[in-house]
Amino acid sequence: MKPRDEVQKPIRLMAAACRNMGIGKDGRIPWNLPTEFQFFLKTITAVCKSGKKNLIIWGKYSWFSCPESVFPMANSLHVVLSKKLMSVPKRAHYMCEDFVSAVKLASLPPLNDLIETVWILGGTQVYKEALEHPWCDLIYLTDIMADFDCDVFFPSFDQNVYRKQNKFPGVPNEIQEENGIKFRFQVFMKERVFSITADDELWQRSGLK
Repeated sequence: MKPRDEVQKPIRLMAAACRNMGIGKDGRIPWNLPTEFQFFLKTITAVCKSGKKNLIIWGKYSWFSCPESVFPMANSLHVVLSKKLMSVPKRAHYMCEDFVSAVKLASLPPLNDLIETVWILGGTQVYKEALEHPWCDLIYLTDIMADFDCDVFFPSFDQNVYRKQNKFPGVPNEIQEENGIKFRFQVFMKERVFSITADDELWQRSGLK
């Protein structure tokens, strides 16, 4: 049973992956796509209501691989996951030992009235845990249409559960090219699963519903 003062927040993943689902190499992004990176920043910092903020969850290695030039980010609070760090890293606002604790930061007081969306920025294990969380509803996964040598990969996920959207508000639909690399933005939305009664099932089988 969830606490009475817990407020459910949408959990969303943001990543870019090449053909073999690689997302990084030696702590860096293997491609240079400024347009894609600006879309990334614009999306994770957008809020619907003035005064709200997004909680951005980072694995430790993802956090330390991010260039300092992107900070501070508008409308954002940052939480870094680590069991070994002794203090909150520079530029971050919070540190948690695990993913569940980070989500509770957003859903319980004092932040639950402030946080609008929870964004996940990796790495692989953090993405896996987010995909399995019941509040996760969207995956923003840019398709980098090229081959790169990577040592970190986006986890596989069931595309019958997370369905690719043909069009999605605010997301360009066409294939783009920059620095000789083609890419396209993609959004996968979780299918809502509803239980059906025996009577409903009979109606469906009859073709009358």
